[in-house]
Amino acid sequence: MVMTKVAPTNTLGDFGKLTPKMDRYREEILSAKPYVDPERAVLTTEAYQKYQDQQVDILRARVLEHILHNMTIFIEKDTLLVGNQAQHNRWAPVFPEYSMNWVIDELDTFEKRSGDVFYITDDAKEELRKIAPFWQHNTLEDRGYAAFPEKSKLFYDLGIIGADGNITSGDGHIAVNYETVIKYGLVSYEKRIKEEMDQLDLTDIDQQKKLYFYQAGLIVIRSVRDFAKRYAQLAEQEAAQAANAQRHDELLEIARIMRKIPYQPADSFYEAIQSVWLIHLVLQIESNGHSVSYGRLDQYLDPFYEKDLSNGQITAAKATELLTNLCMKTLTINKVRSWAHTEFSAGSPLYQNITIGGQTKDGKDAVNSMSYLILNAIVQAHLPQPNLTVRYHHGLSDHFMRQCVEVIKEGLGMPAFNNDEIIIPSFIARGIKKEDAYNYSAIGCVETAVPGKWGYRCTGMSFINFPRTLLIVMNGGKDPESGKQLLPNYGHFTEMTSYDELFAAWDKSLREITRQSVIIENTCDLALEQNYPDILCSVLTEDCIGRGKTIKEGGTIYDFISGLQVGIANLADSLAAIKKLVFKEKKISPQELWQALTDNFQGANQEELRQMLINDAPKYGNDNDEVDQLIVAAYQPYIDEISKYKNTRYGRGPIGGTRYAGTSSISANVGQGHSTLATPDGRYARTPLSEGCSPAHSMDTDGPTAVFKSVSKLNTKSITGGVLLNQKMSPQLLRSADNCEKLVMLLRTFFNRLHGYHVQYNVVDKKTLVDAQKHPDKHRDLIVRVAGYSAFFVGLSKETQDDIIERTEQSI
Repeated sequence: MVMTKVAPTNTLGDFGKLTPKMDRYREEILSAKPYVDPERAVLTTEAYQKYQDQQVDILRARVLEHILHNMTIFIEKDTLLVGNQAQHNRWAPVFPEYSMNWVIDELDTFEKRSGDVFYITDDAKEELRKIAPFWQHNTLEDRGYAAFPEKSKLFYDLGIIGADGNITSGDGHIAVNYETVIKYGLVSYEKRIKEEMDQLDLTDIDQQKKLYFYQAGLIVIRSVRDFAKRYAQLAEQEAAQAANAQRHDELLEIARIMRKIPYQPADSFYEAIQSVWLIHLVLQIESNGHSVSYGRLDQYLDPFYEKDLSNGQITAAKATELLTNLCMKTLTINKVRSWAHTEFSAGSPLYQNITIGGQTKDGKDAVNSMSYLILNAIVQAHLPQPNLTVRYHHGLSDHFMRQCVEVIKEGLGMPAFNNDEIIIPSFIARGIKKEDAYNYSAIGCVETAVPGKWGYRCTGMSFINFPRTLLIVMNGGKDPESGKQLLPNYGHFTEMTSYDELFAAWDKSLREITRQSVIIENTCDLALEQNYPDILCSVLTEDCIGRGKTIKEGGTIYDFISGLQVGIANLADSLAAIKKLVFKEKKISPQELWQALTDNFQGANQEELRQMLINDAPKYGNDNDEVDQLIVAAYQPYIDEISKYKNTRYGRGPIGGTRYAGTSSISANVGQGHSTLATPDGRYARTPLSEGCSPAHSMDTDGPTAVFKSVSKLNTKSITGGVLLNQKMSPQLLRSADNCEKLVMLLRTFFNRLHGYHVQYNVVDKKTLVDAQKHPDKHRDLIVRVAGYSAFFVGLSKETQDDIIERTEQSI
């Protein structure tokens, strides 16, 4: 019987409920304690010892092969999708080839962390200590750190330029070509590689280098095929012992699918979603780079769904169940970071982003049935991962916008909105083909790229601490805490007589720090390229096969990157206070302000001075041109300077090879706040900085429209790495249908008229957050938006929790 196609949801806010099977599975995952898993580390060490004489591409392929052939696999009793990253769900593998020093140093402190706690058994500790000697002076961290030029190393050591994630992890920050995998299978990649190999002239050294990559590509394709077959065999074994006929049939269907995909093309929605999941999983077994994202899931899954629906092979309810299963599987992936890196990524996020909505390649509204089903699945699963991003354009229907607001009301911190009206023109201006620009997706947090054609880290390079940089500038180029002379002395603040003098010093100093960040980033990239190529990820990204190069060697169609700039609002408010109170009104002398900063406002009459800084100067986020234009001007030297420098792939194939700005600071505002002394906006030393491009806490007093206007003044066309704006609302506010309509209109105004880049909402009241701090067991699955991602509130450190609690609660 052919089923009649019906709208996935006819009623606003009607998202349905989890099936009993998925409800049980969700509970199983939420109950899983996060452990540090040594298995991958042991298998990786075995492979490196066995194949260390091989050319690096083949070595890395053999490592993945050895892991996939030997790692523990299992099938949970209620899942319909199979594939696991570690020995148990939510266990975090160790990736020793990237870094082992911090792992050994922190073995006895994982369980003592203030947030992002991991457990570890004594046996696991022993296994990791046993393999550690092999990795001494043999990891990415060792090689990258040793390669830093001495002056650049000083900026890194002092935390002024943060690059811990770049030097202890793989890259990630990418979406591969899932659409081609499910339509044509890995067999199509295998066929193309063999065709390319047949044409090589091995007397040409460049073509000989291609041979190694192609051989490695064939190894990983076969490894993934065999990995899938391991699950097929396991499913057949478990089917023979199944307690009931339904599970028996489910397991046999799993076995059938796993013998087919992802090597062969998918022919059904079920096969397609399983193929996507397995590829997504293996990418994160191959490398521990995070922000591996799904791309435009609604666009490439919908044809399979519509075909099955018309043939009577699936229902909307069954498709939604599989989508919720995918969400839960996504949460099973975990990553353990060093504590220093954890402070920049609080909440154990993997930043795995799903993008829906937007426009088709020919500019038509792309919302389809799958877009709505994904909304349903995200609400039903009620988890912090995967991230969900809606691509906004002026043609989105009011119904879809309202349904998105209904999802926001659920308190997931999702969906985030990215604006086609600013991102697509920005991409085209950078040389990206129109049809590709219209096909962009969110990657990780708010960053954007063309899935399957773009290299690593469209953002996610190094972090520059803007407020700390200002303090160094004010101190004559010397770091106030360490006393190290880092920059030229353009004059000490206490001797300056005008704001223009300070700004001139800021301009020249920021350009030098920007230059140092490029040196650090290039050093990390070079170490990764030479030693740790990701073969599967490269095979699945165009046009690495055509060029015979890995991503890091310049194999992709596009390759643009960006760093992250932290503390934008603090810088804005500090400059405003200095300009008005010190140089214009002369209420505070330069000497008085500098002494107060040195004393952390603890000296005589310094609290009165601090209150003056807070209350008597204009604040960013209130549509006040006096302060808003100060940050626009102060940001511009970075935007101008960073655009001068090419990345390590420039001229090696990809379009681009250049850099741009980005404000997605994740939770670095807390970590970098620890190393930042008191600032001229009245902020105390060691306290969190402002996050993203959001206003500082409680400083945006004139409502959300004023915030939108302030943010829209930033040079968003040049900040292609993302302009991250977090807003917070009370759940009570959105209980009114009228207020929901107002929010839709507010969003349309922000995007259509003000050309905003991004916004996302925390819908949770302060009372609930405070209670969750006191009674975490009562709020196990309370979700908050931390930065460009969501996390379980109770898993965060108290400092990060406090940072979220203190954010301004907006009204409409």
